[in-house]
Amino acid sequence: MTDFLIMFINILVTVFYVAILARVLLSWIPIGPDSAMAQVVQVVHQITEPILAPIRKVLPSMGMFDLSPMIAIILIFVVQWGLDSLLRGNG
Repeated sequence: MTDFLIMFINILVTVFYVAILARVLLSWIPIGPDSAMAQVVQVVHQITEPILAPIRKVLPSMGMFDLSPMIAIILIFVVQWGLDSLLRGNG
């Protein structure tokens, strides 16, 4: 059961990492609402917004720079490391 939880957490972290990275990359590309990629952008936003919105509320404004994806990735990996250590009994 522990191995299953560790594998599930690792997969979940990978999905969030890829989604956040995709959101960052897609933000550099102008995609209109009638574009074929608009649905992909919408799904990526739905996956990442629950993680990024609370971070944005806490972070001070940096003008046009949004550092919330970088902070989210760091936090996700710290949580993964902590859960992995806890589940393996190393913490």
